[in-house]
Amino acid sequence: DQGTESPRHRTTVLITGCSSGIGLGLAARLAADATRRFKVYATMRDLAKGERLLQCLGGHCPDTLEVLQLDVTDPCSLAAAAQQVQGQRLDVLVCNAGVGLMGPLETCSDQAMKTLFDVNLFGAVRTIQTFLPAMKSRRAGRIIVSSSIGGLQGLPFNAVYCASKFAVEGLCESLAIVLRPFNIHLTLVECGPVHTSFQANLQRPDPEGSEMRRLDAETQGLYRRYLGHCQSIFRDAAQEVEEVLPVFLDAIGSPCPPLRCASTQLLAPLWRLRLSSPDGSAYVRAMHDFVFGGSEAGREQP
Repeated sequence: DQGTESPRHRTTVLITGCSSGIGLGLAARLAADATRRFKVYATMRDLAKGERLLQCLGGHCPDTLEVLQLDVTDPCSLAAAAQQVQGQRLDVLVCNAGVGLMGPLETCSDQAMKTLFDVNLFGAVRTIQTFLPAMKSRRAGRIIVSSSIGGLQGLPFNAVYCASKFAVEGLCESLAIVLRPFNIHLTLVECGPVHTSFQANLQRPDPEGSEMRRLDAETQGLYRRYLGHCQSIFRDAAQEVEEVLPVFLDAIGSPCPPLRCASTQLLAPLWRLRLSSPDGSAYVRAMHDFVFGGSEAGREQP
């Protein structure tokens, strides 16, 4: 059943990182839209993981959805995906593929840091480079990028992850200025903690592992304290994917979406402090106290 509406009236959306989490949820929501307004290209690095998306849609692939292989770290894979959507007017590009890395800086290997930047920053750059020329020539389109509150403010034991997301924020803010005359809207969605497999797949050292034992006792104690803080934040304040999707849907549907929108107000007071006290010392002190429970806690031995 093709429905009454011709596909050419549909909003065409390509989403990276659809094997789980926000990408999967957004692809399923758009593809299942009752008015069939969207044609969704749900892309993922490993097509074997596409089963989860089809399960969300009742086990079959509706005519509003195509699942494509796309690895944002592989230029050939990007070119092949672009070839497959050629001839379709791509209205919305959602750069959602991302990985995490947590732990004391001394435990982060060169390879882990390079992989993180290759996905989070260069993956977004490559994806935008691939699909931007057609949007520019049509003078229409929107690009939505999954960012993080860790792209707005430094978070303890997330130095390299925050560095990659700070870079994404700078990339997109700079690009948005140039895209204004082309009628291309660029929106960063800053997510906080969300219940997805992102946290489970996150690379992080075991607090009792050998790489931690080489560290000074004080840092080990702070890291254990931070992991406890994370557990309580995820228990009390993490959002479900369904709570985050409306922010993406607004960015897709709004006539003039903002450059930045946050899916959570969890760290908003600390973010405001960072803006109101530009030398940064008040923010560093307040974030330390928020995570580690007061100035004296940081000096406590494990």
